Amino acid sequence: MKLSIIVAMDDNQLIGKNNALPWYLPADLAYFKKTTIGKAVLMGRKTYDSIGRPLSNRRNIIVSRNTKLKVDGCEVVGSINVALNLVNGANELMIMGGVSFYEQMIDKVDRIYITEVNGKFDGDTYFPEFDRTKFSELSRESHQPDEKNLHAHNFVILQKSIH
Repeated sequence: MKLSIIVAMDDNQLIGKNNALPWYLPADLAYFKKTTIGKAVLMGRKTYDSIGRPLSNRRNIIVSRNTKLKVDGCEVVGSINVALNLVNGANELMIMGGVSFYEQMIDKVDRIYITEVNGKFDGDTYFPEFDRTKFSELSRESHQPDEKNLHAHNFVILQKSIH
């Protein structure tokens, strides 16, 4: 199974503000949907709360310390390891936050899908530092601002290098 992270960040690796995205970028939301559709998505409860509903056409897995938590349309487990065992045999597991999951999994993932949002925004949550030299840039798609997307952005796919 391929382990992947999907994340949007600004020039300072900011990823959130008050449990929400610090920007509105419809192109990123469409890219996220296209990239995760048909796959298992793994998230923490706070990330789920920020979305407020299961993502359609995806296997939604929430990790929560609350063992009594029940969420329609989602599987709730107590740890990342339980989640990994649950999806063993899946093609790709998309880790979509929060930051503690990124910190725990950054050295284990095969691929990172990054939306680089050009600019520096105000927020409170940052993507963890990681050794980018351990990854090769597989692809980069650059987009200029337009009437719907007010910020220039790049869709970047990093693949773990095999040494």
